[in-house]
Amino acid sequence: MTISVAHRAAELGITLGRQFIDGVWVEGGGERWSHIHPASNEVVGALSTATVDDVDRAVRAARRAFDESDWTRWKAKDRKQLLQRIAGLIAEHGQELDRIQTFDNGMPVSFSSIYQVSHQIAADIFDYHAGWIDRLAGEVIPTYTGGDALVMTLKEPVGVVGAIIPWNAPLMLFAQKVAPALAAGCTVVLKPSEYASFVTVRLVELMEEAGVPPGVVNLVLGTGPVVGEALITHPGIDKLTFTGSRAVGQRVMHAAAEGIVRTSLELGGKSPNIVFPDVDRDATAGLLMGMVSFGLSGQGCVCHTRALVHRSIYDEMIEKCVLMAQMCVLGDPFDPGTTSGPLINARQVERVTGYIEAGSAEGARLVIGGDRPGGELANGNFVNPTLFVDATNSMSISRDEIFGPVLAMIPFDDEDEAIRLANDTSYGLGASVTTNDIKRALRVARAVRSGTFGINGYTVLPNAPFGGMKTSGIGREGGREGIEAFLETKTIVIATGDSLF
Repeated sequence: MTISVAHRAAELGITLGRQFIDGVWVEGGGERWSHIHPASNEVVGALSTATVDDVDRAVRAARRAFDESDWTRWKAKDRKQLLQRIAGLIAEHGQELDRIQTFDNGMPVSFSSIYQVSHQIAADIFDYHAGWIDRLAGEVIPTYTGGDALVMTLKEPVGVVGAIIPWNAPLMLFAQKVAPALAAGCTVVLKPSEYASFVTVRLVELMEEAGVPPGVVNLVLGTGPVVGEALITHPGIDKLTFTGSRAVGQRVMHAAAEGIVRTSLELGGKSPNIVFPDVDRDATAGLLMGMVSFGLSGQGCVCHTRALVHRSIYDEMIEKCVLMAQMCVLGDPFDPGTTSGPLINARQVERVTGYIEAGSAEGARLVIGGDRPGGELANGNFVNPTLFVDATNSMSISRDEIFGPVLAMIPFDDEDEAIRLANDTSYGLGASVTTNDIKRALRVARAVRSGTFGINGYTVLPNAPFGGMKTSGIGREGGREGIEAFLETKTIVIATGDSLF
């Protein structure tokens, strides 16, 4: 029996995905986009996509709401209560949202309960940023020249935000962009990935229910070349925030440069996990292979897809990682027994299998995986968990973000070599070290260039900044830095005497 999820649309109340512009749900003027479920390649839904004119209407609605309505003048208490209502509705509809996310991208329901990708982190992100609203204060600056003046600063919203999110974790990433923007007093035009739009539609419905004023949050659906391009080049946008591939991030930066638009970019990585001999071997194998063999099957920007393992335990870790890969259960993502999901589309399958072929051609040793399952899974976009060993840092499987279930294991002999290998990359998003020596762990954490670093584990939290160094991006999401990215600082000088000098 082959996997079929066609009936899930009716169970979840999914019909046609539409645009939300100026407080009204409307059909876009673009072509219909067929939603193909990655586990079965069935057409299970459709989106009414936006045109360039639809994007223009959405941006103009956001501009009016920012410039002409009382939204930016809301009292802190009122704005705070709005975000708390949104957080409450997300929590109340949590199971529904998690299942729609599975409908969108094939994330197993067994994995969608993991905090970092579930409805709970989305609710917590809104709740966390609600707490900043009555604390967004400027400061009084001491007089420098001795003149008679009072100098103070104010924090003001940056304006209209164009936000673009990918398909792999839409619940979390929706919240990471929309919550701080609203907390700061901005208005938003959001474009989700065409491969995962239905959960975003449902989130915007909940925001409407919570009482978000017309024009404050607008939703446009469609492809990057049409809808995304229209959004990033629109002259009415004050700030762009984007999560996705490095190539598209470069295009966003080019467009932003034309209009001197503020940007926040999170662009992926090739994260290393450095493993020293003084570790629990079984738990460490779970950290290493689990990143690529469970959940989204390696389709995460911070997946640690380079394992730098001390040579003294190298062979043992290979054996244990193979055992871990064998525990993977591919299948219907709505089945609680399924541990690992499909790749998002056929194009990604072709990309990943191409890298697997390249890994073998470049001389790495394939010890498990590298193929696709047959039988009832043959119609889906599944690739078996893949482990390459005896890789070098110059190979494409070690340098490129594959975004699939492929782990490259590289041996090292000492701490200095491990740090050199970890830093020998154009990326700098995440990294980890696994060791019981806290002094060594902190030395390595300080030496490796990455925006976030894990010691014996890795996670993303609402109240901690997240983002990358090097080509992994610009700016941070989460924590105080996350909301400051949506604020401008205004300096006010008040003459209090005869001279300012």
